[in-house]
Amino acid sequence: MTQFTRHAETMLLERGIAREWAERVLTSPGWEELDPSNPGQKRAFAAIAEAGGKILRVVYTVQAGEKRVITLFFDRRAKKPGASS
Repeated sequence: MTQFTRHAETMLLERGIAREWAERVLTSPGWEELDPSNPGQKRAFAAIAEAGGKILRVVYTVQAGEKRVITLFFDRRAKKPGASS
């Protein structure tokens, strides 16, 4: 099960992001990376076809085996590791 912080819930509404998209990114990310400025947090990324292929970044932690979403947004600058510019 996935928990969403109050901030993440607000971002879903304000940014027009479907909860199902965030769940999909967490379940099947295109790629993941550790958050360099926040040890313990991870970033999951995936293209969302329903949003014109935009890359959704979902920042989360794992606590007691459960994913807890901190924030999420469409990341215009995201580049998959190893992808050329």
